[in-house]
Amino acid sequence: MAVDKKFIGKQYAPFVYEVGREKIKEFAKAIGETNPLYLDEEAAKKGPHGDIVAPPTFASLYAGGPVGEMLYDKELALNLMMLVHGEQDFEFFEVARAGDTMTTNCVISDISEKSGKSFVTAETMTTNQNGRPVVKARWTFVIRG
Repeated sequence: MAVDKKFIGKQYAPFVYEVGREKIKEFAKAIGETNPLYLDEEAAKKGPHGDIVAPPTFASLYAGGPVGEMLYDKELALNLMMLVHGEQDFEFFEVARAGDTMTTNCVISDISEKSGKSFVTAETMTTNQNGRPVVKARWTFVIRG
C-alpha cells in the first residue's frame, strides 16, 4: 500500500538529548573506538576541543530520536514489517561535546513510489544549547509492497 504524499512536510515534536560524558565513553567503547578525545578526559583537555567530544556516529542517538516517532506515527501508518532502512547521510557543522543539550527537529521531506515500493525520506536538523547547528541528517526508508 502506497504511503500518502499528503504527509510531505509533516513535522514532529522536537527531541531533546543531553550529551553525557559517560554516554560518550560507553558509545566509543561499544564501537571499538580508541581515540583518546572520546575516552580520556585528560588527553581531551589538551586537544582541540578542550573536553571529551563524541564520535561522529554518536549523532545517530540524538539526530535519530524524532525519526523513531515518525516510524511509529499511527496517522502515517507505516508497515514496519515491510520497512527496510534505505540510506542515511549526515552533514556535520560542529562536534558534540560532553554537556551539550541537543534539540533535533524532524520533517518528512519526500514520499515517492518506484517499482511498487514507497520511499519515505525524513530530514532532521540538530542544534545545540546555543542554537548553533550541529548536524543535518537525511534518513530514507523503503516500504515494500
